[in-house]
Amino acid sequence: MQDSVIYQDILQKGEQRGEKREAFRFLNLLINKRFGEVDSSIIERLQVLSTEQLEILGEEFLDFSDLADLCNWLGQHSGS
Repeated sequence: MQDSVIYQDILQKGEQRGEKREAFRFLNLLINKRFGEVDSSIIERLQVLSTEQLEILGEEFLDFSDLADLCNWLGQHSGS
């Protein structure tokens, strides 16, 4: 069963969801530590980002000086 293509596909999708969940959790932790609790609309915008986008944002977040920088980034990268 573990050699089945369907099994492997399900396993891979589960791993990808786990990676995305962990990237979101870590980024949310950083955002809350730097800016305090943020509006739920920002959290919702973060939740729809791909794992790759969350990782890119995590790197670029280091250069942000305020919450406006985060909002601007989200505005530029939404839907991409």
